[in-house]
Amino acid sequence: MKLVTYANANDEARIGAVLDDGVVDLTQIAPDMPALFQGGEPAMEQAREAVDAGEVVTPLADVSLRAPIVPRKFFHTAGNFREHHEESQAVGFSHPVNPWIVFFQNVDAICGPEAPIVYPPHLTAELDYELELAVVLSKGGAHFDAQEAADYVGGYVIFNDVTARDIQRKEMESGIFSFCKAIDTFCPLGPWIVTPDELGDVRELEMRLRVNGEERQHSNMRNISFSIPEILAHYSPLGYSAGDVLSTGTVAGVAGFQEDPQAWYLKPGDVVEAEIEGIGVLRNPVVAWEDAHGEPPPAPVVSGSAA
Repeated sequence: MKLVTYANANDEARIGAVLDDGVVDLTQIAPDMPALFQGGEPAMEQAREAVDAGEVVTPLADVSLRAPIVPRKFFHTAGNFREHHEESQAVGFSHPVNPWIVFFQNVDAICGPEAPIVYPPHLTAELDYELELAVVLSKGGAHFDAQEAADYVGGYVIFNDVTARDIQRKEMESGIFSFCKAIDTFCPLGPWIVTPDELGDVRELEMRLRVNGEERQHSNMRNISFSIPEILAHYSPLGYSAGDVLSTGTVAGVAGFQEDPQAWYLKPGDVVEAEIEGIGVLRNPVVAWEDAHGEPPPAPVVSGSAA
């Protein structure tokens, strides 16, 4: 199934499953997407039966897709594609992109397909993109091994890990970063969650990201250094809940690691298309702060020295 969260003609949030060019409403099964996953296999079986029946289908053209899920926890992992580390070292980035980086994403920064990525000029001049595959957890659990991890995969979704590189470099002087990736609209997610039975083996999926139609990132999941079961098991001591999301890291080709990054950084008017084979395309325009908020950006905040 392709599971979606959408707004109907009355701007009411609903959940559903894509069937051909329409959406089957699943809101009678669960009020939102986390609740659907929390319902476990019985809820998913009800959803499959509703899709098979296909009795109430709303055309996709008549709905507005939103981020398919806003999880309780968003586990942000990095360093799983060594090609990303290698490109960082080639341009002398301030810190290595080592394996087993993890932090929590700000779930309030999540936005959906076609939603604008708002450029905040008072915060950054180096707005970057990062194509990633993310996993939605099918159930809660902790302290399991890689052999058990497949039971915890509820679906897959495309994630664009938008990053302010200038903020990131400053943060990394202290050895950690989070602000640079957690600003409002910096977490596009979508267009839908594809369940494992439909997607099959993810180890050979092609991954591409385009800006204004120009390909910037292109790789394959076979290039990941650690398998998804290994990643899920490694972080399982932190404890998962049904519907949590875990990212798996980006591939080479980000703007900040090019010889001329200023020519590659995102700017208002750009359109970013993040594509993963078997899932689809997550498309988001970049818009100016003034266009998004109807007023000029706030003055830059100057931090005072510590007492």
